[in-house]
Amino acid sequence: MSSTITPISLSSSSSPQDNIDGPLFPSSLISPEIIAILPTDYTIRPLRRSDYHRGYLDVLRVLTTVGDISAEQWDARFDWICSRNDEYYLLVVCDGDDRVVGTGSLIVERKFIHELGLVGHIEDIAVEKGQQGKKLGLRIIQALDYVAAKVGCYKSILDCSEVNEGFYVKCGFKRAGLEMAHYY
Repeated sequence: MSSTITPISLSSSSSPQDNIDGPLFPSSLISPEIIAILPTDYTIRPLRRSDYHRGYLDVLRVLTTVGDISAEQWDARFDWICSRNDEYYLLVVCDGDDRVVGTGSLIVERKFIHELGLVGHIEDIAVEKGQQGKKLGLRIIQALDYVAAKVGCYKSILDCSEVNEGFYVKCGFKRAGLEMAHYY
């Protein structure tokens, strides 16, 4: 098993607020190959606190219900995620105007099986409607899969609807079971 990389080092005397607009994790965890094949003027990078004002939540609304989240609520959640700095890897794709147009998340789960292995859960893949068809979703998946490998995950998994299965097969994933859910 590979050792994990700790993205943001928080000493006992510091807080997530000390990193006002730094990246959620080191940009060095993002595949240089993926960066190189994005459309011209597009970037892929770790989530930043300021992405609240760059349309991050609007992109998530393409995927599901988000609700009304204030800047204060955003900051509190961002700080909490920062405090779990080796579990959450949220990426954004920005256009030439530095607007968030795509996103995806990797959440790392620590297991007892596979010699205390790590499993990457890919979640919340969303691309703004007007940006779809540019392979941004594919690049987000590839970038998250790369991060998972770099931090030592032995596999990445995701859930999707049957309608989206073909997309994820093109991304290199295969059907590996059946998802079950119990909603509260």
